[in-house]
Amino acid sequence: MKMVKKTVSTKKKLNLSKNKKKSNKNPKNDSKYATIFEDDEFSDQKDSEPSDVEDLNAELEKEDESDNDNIEKESDEEVDDQEISVETEDDIEKHKQSLAKLKQTDPEFYKFLEENDKKLLKFNLSDEESEGDDESQGVHVPDGNLEVASDESDFEDVDGEDSKESNAITLKLLRKWQNDIRTDKTNKTLNILAQALHAALLRVSPDDNDGAPTFKVEGSAVFNAVVQLCVLEFGPAVRRFLGLSPGSKQHPHKCKKFIKIKKILKSYFDDLLKLLSGVASANIQTVLLKHLHFMSSMLASFPHSSKSILKQLIKIWGTADEGVRVIAFFCILRITRNDQASHLNTVLKSMYMTYVKNSKFVSTSTLASINFMRRSLVEMFALDLNEAYQHVFLYIRQLAIHLRNAITTNKKENIQAVYNWQYVNSLKLWGNLLCVTCNKPQLQQLVYPLVQVCLGTLKLVPTAQYYPLRFHVTQILMELSRDVDVFIPVLPFIVDVLNSYDFNKKHQRVSMKPLHFTCLLRLSKSQLGENGFKDTLIDTIYSQLLDYMTQQSHSISFPELSFICRVQMKEFLKKCKNANYSRKMKQVLEKIEQNAQFIENERKKVTLSLKDFKQIEGWESQVRNKGTPLSIYHESWSKMRNQKKRKEITNNEELGDYKLPTLKKSKVSSGELSEKKKKEGPVELFPSDSEEEEEVGIKRKRGKRGGKNINKVMNFNEPINSTQEDIVEDIDVNDW
Repeated sequence: MKMVKKTVSTKKKLNLSKNKKKSNKNPKNDSKYATIFEDDEFSDQKDSEPSDVEDLNAELEKEDESDNDNIEKESDEEVDDQEISVETEDDIEKHKQSLAKLKQTDPEFYKFLEENDKKLLKFNLSDEESEGDDESQGVHVPDGNLEVASDESDFEDVDGEDSKESNAITLKLLRKWQNDIRTDKTNKTLNILAQALHAALLRVSPDDNDGAPTFKVEGSAVFNAVVQLCVLEFGPAVRRFLGLSPGSKQHPHKCKKFIKIKKILKSYFDDLLKLLSGVASANIQTVLLKHLHFMSSMLASFPHSSKSILKQLIKIWGTADEGVRVIAFFCILRITRNDQASHLNTVLKSMYMTYVKNSKFVSTSTLASINFMRRSLVEMFALDLNEAYQHVFLYIRQLAIHLRNAITTNKKENIQAVYNWQYVNSLKLWGNLLCVTCNKPQLQQLVYPLVQVCLGTLKLVPTAQYYPLRFHVTQILMELSRDVDVFIPVLPFIVDVLNSYDFNKKHQRVSMKPLHFTCLLRLSKSQLGENGFKDTLIDTIYSQLLDYMTQQSHSISFPELSFICRVQMKEFLKKCKNANYSRKMKQVLEKIEQNAQFIENERKKVTLSLKDFKQIEGWESQVRNKGTPLSIYHESWSKMRNQKKRKEITNNEELGDYKLPTLKKSKVSSGELSEKKKKEGPVELFPSDSEEEEEVGIKRKRGKRGGKNINKVMNFNEPINSTQEDIVEDIDVNDW
């Protein structure tokens, strides 16, 4: 290698000397070397004498001669090296023989070399000679007995240990656990499944506080299989281990073997809570909630875990999909019943707050969920009426305080605290609860304060803007009066609308869709000017009048009760100029007068004492069973109304009106066709679809370019002039 480097350096020097000579001869022509010399140390001496250049060349020639002498010396050294290589081969053979003797003389040292330094025993040639041998031997041929790499090799240990010894969970191992848990009478497999679920959750959300997990869950298939195995097999295995029958109500902590699986169940419920709070899919939530419903009887032994699980279940009950809400409520109901003394108080508070929080906005999409929450919450309050009384009293009192502040201060903020959906939905909740528990005396004392709050709400802002809220509250009072069997003066608030609003006023806008008060509390100015507002207002008054008067139709005091109402309705009929509105109100008035006449006739038949309440109640029940004219009409009318509501929900009318076009081929002979043409006259080339254009003549409007003679009557039934020739022209693409 030294020899090669020296030869390269000499060549560079020789080339440099030649180039310098050329540059001296033609300094102007060679620009490259001109720039090189400008950058050189001697660039300042451009005008040097030629003797200096000759001295430099002489020195270079001396160096070349010395280099040639070195080359000759190195060639002599190569010959000497060849002689040395022959001697080294003899030394290798001698070394091998000495190693063979070492094996016999000192076997322990030879064994030590085999274990620690095998390269010393397997003596090879030097690197330079081995490179030469490789070139002579050619391409290396691999051995034919090579193993193919597999995907499982990534999971194997470096030392070649079995995959069974690793902590990675496989599907094959899960099948083994599934078979073991069905036959295992110990808690070993239960502990393994609980640890596997914990490891699966650590894969999704790792916890820094936990140490290294016992198992590793890798891949979504294994994760789903672990959860599925726990959902299907863990609950029945716990029951088998504790010796609980499927229908037994015994708490797990009363069993003898409960101590062995107490920690397992505690960690399992904690992991199940984490999984339930992190899942967003409705299908997976349904599966987990069904599993929790099966395991809910065991939560009575873990009060701390059950409180956190109830908190999550109430959140799901208030915000999840419809199917998930139902299962979550069943879980809440079952867990609360198992330990009612410790859970009912907190469950009622948190469920009511969740109901109020999620009933802030009412629309067609949220109405069903709000109604479900209200009914299920009524069922929860009905579990223990003595406990429920304290909550209901405080919440009705809170509503009354808001109403009192709105009446006394008369500020916009305080009025808005009453006139909103949360306030109205709270009134509906307590009204429904008192209607359901009307047969039990625990909550009967709360009927009067609730009625007073509702009447005060109606009187707060009695304007046309809040007519929808008025009808919502009157509906609450009507249901309460019907179920609790208490007289509530609702009729004046319904009939008063007929005289307080001017139905003869012309509407400013025409609404294409009908206006419904179901999801409204307040009307805007534009909605008040629509024709749909007055139509909906009359329909609502009509339906509520019929409902309330039908409830009182069997009362002995019906003629006196309906007297003022009949007077106000007659005044309305005198003022009203709209035929549709007056026709509806006249129909209700006729039915009310007919029922009043019926009650008067029935009263004349019997002599009753006004002090004898039992006799009066007996007479009223007899009249109710017999049937009144108003109740008979209301029954037929309610069927029609319910049918109409179902059509509006399902849009059956729109689907029925939508008719697909059909082609019907009529088989008519040529003779019949000619006779039809003669009878019908000339065929229209462009028949019109509109009814207005079916007339013989259509006047054409005068356009911007039209003249005075444009507005002429044009008859399309006139025969076409046969003398005119048809002109056929080809269409040019440029004309488009």
